Amino acid sequence: MLTQKQKQLLVFIHGRMQEAGVPPSFDEMKDALDLKSKSGIHRLITALVERGFIRRLPHRARAIEVIKLPDDAANVAIPAASHSGFKPSVIEGSKTSAPPVHLQAAANATTVPMMGRIAAGVPISAIQDHTQDVACPPDLLGKGEHFALEVNGDSMIEAGIHDGDTVVIQRCNSADNGDIVVALVEKEEATLKRLRKKGSTVALEAANPAYETRIFGPDQVEVQGRLVGLIRRYQ
Repeated sequence: MLTQKQKQLLVFIHGRMQEAGVPPSFDEMKDALDLKSKSGIHRLITALVERGFIRRLPHRARAIEVIKLPDDAANVAIPAASHSGFKPSVIEGSKTSAPPVHLQAAANATTVPMMGRIAAGVPISAIQDHTQDVACPPDLLGKGEHFALEVNGDSMIEAGIHDGDTVVIQRCNSADNGDIVVALVEKEEATLKRLRKKGSTVALEAANPAYETRIFGPDQVEVQGRLVGLIRRYQ
């Protein structure tokens, strides 16, 4: 037998998958059920898995499959989820087979240098050299120098940043608490994460529950830039 909250979450997940084709994020689940933290969602999902109503699919972000619904699913009501958190500026490329970093530039577009790949997952090699240019609308860019990086990994997927996206970065060496940044870890690994500061420690926080938050001392992390936009191509 399921509790009311378990039923609400199950029906919400099923409805979102019917509507959008993918499960909701943990933040959307939390907001829909009016819970204060995502830990409550983790407990509800674990209970649903143990009771055979859903199953997790390994090695995939948001990988949840609904196996069955409760008999009284039609009578379960939940509020609509609010959409909170980071909302990136997304530029949609044309649906062609061209490489993802080559977008058809508008007449008033400017370009920023593509500097290689950045890990949204386990950190990979530091930022590489300028390889090519990426077209960007001028109103996407603020003051100062900007560059682009191709995202590799899924640790920021719940912030709307997917594997293969191109992120536009404003170069800077400091950022506010909660900003999504390019961080250089111990001068050799670059990663895209949300920056959290507390006292003398620096946390690099993923937006995917499959990845742990990493904690560092202040001399171990250097901010290379701050996320200002995102470019996505639909093949």
